[in-house]
Amino acid sequence: MNSAIKLYPAKPEHVYLFGTCLIDLFYPEAGLAGVNLLEREGITVHYPEDQTCCGQPAYTSGRTDAARAVAAQQLSLFDQPWPIVVPSGSCAGMMRKHYPDLFAGTDQQTQANDVASRVFELSEFLLHVCQLSLTDLGEPVEVALHTSCSSRRDMATADVGPALLGQLANVTLVEQARAAECCGFGGAFSVRHPDVSGAMVQDKVTALRDTGATRFLATDIGCLMNIQGHSDTQPEPFEGEHLLSFLWQRTTRAEADQ
Repeated sequence: MNSAIKLYPAKPEHVYLFGTCLIDLFYPEAGLAGVNLLEREGITVHYPEDQTCCGQPAYTSGRTDAARAVAAQQLSLFDQPWPIVVPSGSCAGMMRKHYPDLFAGTDQQTQANDVASRVFELSEFLLHVCQLSLTDLGEPVEVALHTSCSSRRDMATADVGPALLGQLANVTLVEQARAAECCGFGGAFSVRHPDVSGAMVQDKVTALRDTGATRFLATDIGCLMNIQGHSDTQPEPFEGEHLLSFLWQRTTRAEADQ
């Protein structure tokens, strides 16, 4: 499922935002940046307050019944036929790709299929549905980008971050040697296999630092937390940021100047 064959709707007047647990608890500014970018495109963003977890942690731990119980609580939140945008390839991938299988043969199968068909990763939605055009108002900077495994494999949106960053005249995106490799977070994987996870994030931080970039960006909060957390233990840590926060900060003054 890539942007060449995926069918994108016309830009809507309304969207639902599924905020994700990690953004809600640790990086709300990334979610707010996504809302700001959408609203600047003239879209009204609706945030169902009863939303919780998408069910992925239980699902990837093999607890299918528990995952279904958690995911079922989300299905009724999106009763209007609006797109559902998610600022995480991981959670978006769970909802779009795995909900149909999770609810196959149940009374909620039709509802789950409908929800899945309307899910988009937020940056993907900005690029392909909103046809976002960015004007860079920041100083020259070099950045490295980490795209999550789920964004690459479940959502096939690895090209989205580079495409958006490519619109920013003063931003140089430098390629890391391990661009397609996992950072080692993997949700519960980092808890079940801490030594393996630690070795993987060490490789990832080294690859990002070797680019010579002054900061790194990530498309998923789990990856950002893992990479930043390890970097902070090093003698010379470097700053990480969610892609959406970076895009908003680089372009936000355009609104004030109009």
